[in-house]
Amino acid sequence: MPKIFIDADACPVKIEAERVAIRHGVRMLVVSNGGIRPSENPLVESIFVATGPDEADKWIAEHVERGDVVVTSDIPLAAMVIAEGAVVIKHNGEVLTERNIGNVLATRNLMQDLRSADPFRQDGGRPFSKTDRSRFLQMLERELRATKAPD
Repeated sequence: MPKIFIDADACPVKIEAERVAIRHGVRMLVVSNGGIRPSENPLVESIFVATGPDEADKWIAEHVERGDVVVTSDIPLAAMVIAEGAVVIKHNGEVLTERNIGNVLATRNLMQDLRSADPFRQDGGRPFSKTDRSRFLQMLERELRATKAPD
């Protein structure tokens, strides 16, 4: 049975992911440095890691298994868990897999280099929208059905 891992510190779709997890009877692990109210649902487990850079990412990478679904927009974390056989869904509904993670990681690294070369470059990206939330729900539903389907 797949699990859903939420990289929760900056995740705008925790509530939506919980609704899908409950509907499918799937365990959901919400991993953060704290400051997030635990769910009362027995399928949802809050994991609090030490404060520090990438502690939640490290915990997720150590515990994810093939077939699990990870919700994150952290591209290096996505690359690590995809290597373990997990599927990644970004908050905007974009699905990251073995087929596209190389290009996504390369683009992320290029943009990071461009930002560090030009300190005046302030590219915060576009705001999170209702369409992103809807696309996320559709993709999470689709990926859970695919991982639960018999081979």
